[in-house]
This record gives sequence, structure tokens and C-alpha cells, in this order.
Amino acid sequence: MIEGIGIDIVELHRIKELMNRQQKFIDRVLTPHEKDRFITLSEKRKVEYVAGRFAAKEAFSKAVGSGIGQLSFLDIELHVDEFGKPYIVKPFSKGVHLSISHSEQYAVAQVVIEKGWENQ
Repeated sequence: MIEGIGIDIVELHRIKELMNRQQKFIDRVLTPHEKDRFITLSEKRKVEYVAGRFAAKEAFSKAVGSGIGQLSFLDIELHVDEFGKPYIVKPFSKGVHLSISHSEQYAVAQVVIEKGWENQ
């Protein structure tokens, strides 16, 4: 059974503008662990990475029913497995399914949370 779903799409050019205009934007969106990966990426890939994490965190907040506001971007953290598949590690990971995709202009993320995740 599904408890919640969330989806979010962002325009890469808007994320790039925010990254260039607001130095603290990265600090507001990425956790220290996520920033460790961010600094190793090329400039183009940095924009895709931040946009994907932004969309994933928005999608997660929608899936839990709170939206960003009750949860901050820093309350949600993503890791990747050995194959590069992203997954959410906090605030919880059990029963959470995440997919992120990019095109030349957009990043999109979808989150599905299983009912009863807290009992797994």
C-alpha cells in the first residue's frame, strides 16, 4: 500500500541562476555529505546535481504531506548506492522509493512512501 507520493520538476537554468546569485543557496539545499560529492563535479554536473536534490527533497516533502516549510532541505539527505542510484537516508529511509531524472532543461524527481514504513 502507498502512504504518499510526491513529484517535483525544476528548470536547470533557474537553479543555475540561484547558484550564481545566492552564495548561500548551496548551504540551504545540500547537507554536508551532499556537498562533499558536489565539490567533485564539473560545473554543468553541479547544476544537475543540485537541481536533482532540490526536486527530490521537494518531492519527499510532498509525499510525507508537509511540503518544504515543516521540513527544511537540510532535514532530508540523499546518498547514492554503488551503482549511482539515489536514495533517501534521512529523516527516514524504510519504505521510501526515489527516482531522479534529468534532461537538458529540467530535473524531475518522484518519491513513493509505502504505508507502514515506520514498522519496517
